[in-house]
Amino acid sequence: MARTAGSHSDITGPRVRAAALRLFARHGFAAVSMRRIAGEVGVQAGALYNYTPDKQTLLFELMQTHMEDLLADFARLESGADALARLEAFTRFHIDFHSSRPDEVFIAYMELRNLTPENFAVIESLRGAYEDGVTAILRQGQAEGTFALPDARIATRAVIAMLNGVNTWFRAGGPLTLGQVGDIYWDMVRKAVSA
Repeated sequence: MARTAGSHSDITGPRVRAAALRLFARHGFAAVSMRRIAGEVGVQAGALYNYTPDKQTLLFELMQTHMEDLLADFARLESGADALARLEAFTRFHIDFHSSRPDEVFIAYMELRNLTPENFAVIESLRGAYEDGVTAILRQGQAEGTFALPDARIATRAVIAMLNGVNTWFRAGGPLTLGQVGDIYWDMVRKAVSA
């Protein structure tokens, strides 16, 4: 299959993914056609199939890349510290990472329903790995006597849900900086888990 004249896979491929990301976040996966993505990129609809086999694969790859990037950055956090320091580092990391990726976050949560069962299982596994890392911090805090939690898994989900809320309301240039928001959220997370 020939590429469109002037098309370069190392340029057009990322542009296809970026356009799909914007359009899926703005209009929803179901409302966006391959033709619309092609129009956004400036290529013929048939040319998209040089970069992705179908729209489902495009959605899955966007979600998978987001989760793999999240896990890779999360793995770089200090693991030798006490649980309180690790939980603070996680809290600030989660807010910072996600605040710079609002479209990815929106898609990662709102478009799960549009994944095939096989693709859903892969994304759920990656999300589970992220939750496992947070749960490990909380269990460490329980063992150290720093955290008092009836159930570390439920606390993990509650903390992540609370932190995810920042993306829905925070705007740069508002009354608080992201650092100030991190301070406030860290205080709430600390109080929620403290013994």
